[in-house]
Amino acid sequence: MTRFTAHNGFSLPAIGLGTYGLRGDQGADAVSSAIGAGYRLVDSAFNYENEGSVGRGVAASGVEREAIVVTTKLPGRHHRTAAARTSIEESRARLALDATDLHLIHWPNPSQDEYVQAWAALVDAQQRGVVRQIGVSNFLPEHLERIERETGVRPVVNQIEVHPYFPQSEQLAYHREHGILTEAWSPLGRAAELLDEPVVAEVAAAHGISPAQAVLAWHVARETVAIPKASSAAHQAANLAAADVVLDPAEVEALTALGHADGRLFGADPRTHEES
Repeated sequence: MTRFTAHNGFSLPAIGLGTYGLRGDQGADAVSSAIGAGYRLVDSAFNYENEGSVGRGVAASGVEREAIVVTTKLPGRHHRTAAARTSIEESRARLALDATDLHLIHWPNPSQDEYVQAWAALVDAQQRGVVRQIGVSNFLPEHLERIERETGVRPVVNQIEVHPYFPQSEQLAYHREHGILTEAWSPLGRAAELLDEPVVAEVAAAHGISPAQAVLAWHVARETVAIPKASSAAHQAANLAAADVVLDPAEVEALTALGHADGRLFGADPRTHEES
């Protein structure tokens, strides 16, 4: 599969598995199924309350541990140094891993002004070997610049909201300039509405693929790592196959043109949004 590479040589596959809402035995089975189908990136979070199921799914897959990148995220209420360190250790225990492969700060929560402490805790965890790679989620350029300025360490990933209704072209350009990988959460956006867009249908028809695959191929063309959730084997296989679809520049531009200023799913602006 196509892979994208960060400033330090760390790379991720173009399509990963989102796990928000995948819990319990069914969640573990879905993760195991996805890995068996070829997924090598699994995304979770402390606040998803499913790290245990994700860890079980990874173990049950039978795929060598080193081949899988398991991601989790530090919640807003754990930004202070001591709480962050404990939270990182708890996530590792719940996932039943010697080390988390990629650990992110979930939201900057700028009004609390503690995200630099959280980042320093992740830097320390990486130095101690309990986390392999570190990054952030929902950070704006000013947040990214501050944590690097105050710690000397640049994130390898920033996971942000990206889909054709909210393409984030300027933020993606900033990431590329600084060697930061972009991961797209909710990569299909408001799927019920987006997948019915005439331009999405036209692109899908031109390639003999589904509208969802057309949107995922758009992400790949823009060098963003998409992490759609999929619990069924059929949807998992279809999403993974989208990584092999090559759109031409005009098709990419046509899908990007669906973007608009109020395209966020729920108005979660990192300048003001607070996550517990």
